[in-house]
Amino acid sequence: MAPISTIPAGFTSRRAATEYIESELNKRIMFLDGAMGTQIQDLRLSEEDFRGERFKDHKKDLKGNNDLLVLTQPKCIYEIHRNYLLAGADFVETNTFSGTTIAQADYAAEAIVYELNKVAAEIARDACRDVLKETPDRPRFVCGAIGPTNRTCSISPSVDNPSFRNVTFDELVEAYTEQVRGLLDGGSDVLLVETIFDTLNAKAALFAIDTLFDEGIYERVPLFVSGTIVDQSGRTLSGQTGEAFITSVAHTEPLAIGLNCALGADQMRPFIQSMSNFTSSKVICYPNAGLPNTFGEYDESPETMAANVSGFAREGLVNILGGCCGTTPAHIKAIYEACKDFEPRVPGPDVRSKKLVLSGLEPLIYDDSSNFLNIGERCNVAGSRKFARHIINDQYEEALAIAREQVENGGQVIDINMDEGMLDGVAAMTKFLNLISTEPDVAKVPIMVDSSNFAVVEAGLKCVQGKCIVNSISLKEGEEDFLKKARLIKRYGAAMVVMAFDEEGQAVDRHEKFRICERSYRLLVDKVGFNPNDIIFDPNILTICTGMEEHNNYGVEFIEATHDIKTKLPGAKISGGVSNLSFSFRGKENVRQAMHSVFL
Repeated sequence: MAPISTIPAGFTSRRAATEYIESELNKRIMFLDGAMGTQIQDLRLSEEDFRGERFKDHKKDLKGNNDLLVLTQPKCIYEIHRNYLLAGADFVETNTFSGTTIAQADYAAEAIVYELNKVAAEIARDACRDVLKETPDRPRFVCGAIGPTNRTCSISPSVDNPSFRNVTFDELVEAYTEQVRGLLDGGSDVLLVETIFDTLNAKAALFAIDTLFDEGIYERVPLFVSGTIVDQSGRTLSGQTGEAFITSVAHTEPLAIGLNCALGADQMRPFIQSMSNFTSSKVICYPNAGLPNTFGEYDESPETMAANVSGFAREGLVNILGGCCGTTPAHIKAIYEACKDFEPRVPGPDVRSKKLVLSGLEPLIYDDSSNFLNIGERCNVAGSRKFARHIINDQYEEALAIAREQVENGGQVIDINMDEGMLDGVAAMTKFLNLISTEPDVAKVPIMVDSSNFAVVEAGLKCVQGKCIVNSISLKEGEEDFLKKARLIKRYGAAMVVMAFDEEGQAVDRHEKFRICERSYRLLVDKVGFNPNDIIFDPNILTICTGMEEHNNYGVEFIEATHDIKTKLPGAKISGGVSNLSFSFRGKENVRQAMHSVFL
């Protein structure tokens, strides 16, 4: 069955529309609409207006549920879209900022979520079609607006229980899947994941979107992603810098990425500049009309805002401009007139094309000029008796102190492993990573989610807002299992360690190590589309000096296999457990340290 596809006015195919958007963004700055909420507030609608005839007996108050107006006041929403399009907008956002079952639960309106989104997209599409007839100089497009929900996956609502979450990653994925289905069925030309204050929520939305497209049900449409820097610290509410945020979502290859809300153009400028320098995607920016006054209203005039925003365009920082809170059609018209003749930003090279880029609250860039990457391995129940004792005894604060100490001592990535027979690995991994997210001194570095049980790996990936490393997968269970896990890891946005193991067992000599790694590399790069810089091979450092002659050359075999991988598998990195080399001399620490130094 062919994928479901709606074709916007003025085009013969969905692909043609997407190609037009991509091409046009290279030629000129394009424009997004302004605030929907501001326009709705100006209508001064009553409770009865929100209810309409259909919901007159609804059990909860509905005033304030702006999304519902696509069903009860569709003409009002259509006129708002139309006014923004006539002001110069190329894109209008659907009135679906709270269009998930999670957000609509506040109004007991979960049952109508799919309909809300579908109808909202249809209304916006009608406005685009009609304005194209009035002003046929250029086509207009519908952005399916996907808000952050009113819950956070990275932050506990309870001060007394920092590991508690009032929503899970899986619940978010389910909610976003229903919303995206409605937006696509209604005719959205672009999907816009916006006002991201918690990157983990956004990753759930992006996971849902990619799953729907990968299933072949829908034809792919461009993706815009917009975060929210909450203050002059330059961080999201969940603590990430702009560069860390980009790193966390870059695996989805958004056509445009940027910022909206919380700040006016003046305050947003340094953060747009740093993000523009860090991404190879187009940059989208739609600030508020200044900062709110004491009454929560926005005073910045269209002329003042246009003057502030025009600096972004003049300096070549942006590709898409629009407005958020407090903006009106007059603001968008002023921005359009002030910026339409400036050249669009020309994206720089993709930093991920030659470097391993990870993130916690802050980015970590590893390339050929870097020294060894230090992995803190003491948060491993199999490798640290002290850590294991704390976890088994439910002493998570004490276990967290071990993680903190490793970062203080130079750990650049923290490995977390909960593979112990007495533990529920999924529960332990989830609780510990939820706790880590509340500790900025630990959460600033990337996480390595380490388990031989893939269910535990997935549990970890659902708790980490940054781009982490999975440790590990291999061909031990065959290609089908390997590819299935690799595709999921890619969808979660993680890098991965791949062991030199296949169906025949562990590779021992140089040639077998390289054979397995090359096979894995080709599957990952050619079949999964995995970034080769995100592949880390572990060709197995095995123990020497065991008394068995065939073990004596194991160290050399690893070094030679490493050379083969580095010269023949571009981008791939190497990992190794150096302590394995000297395991025959356990208890003789001076000897072991000398052996490790020589080996390295």
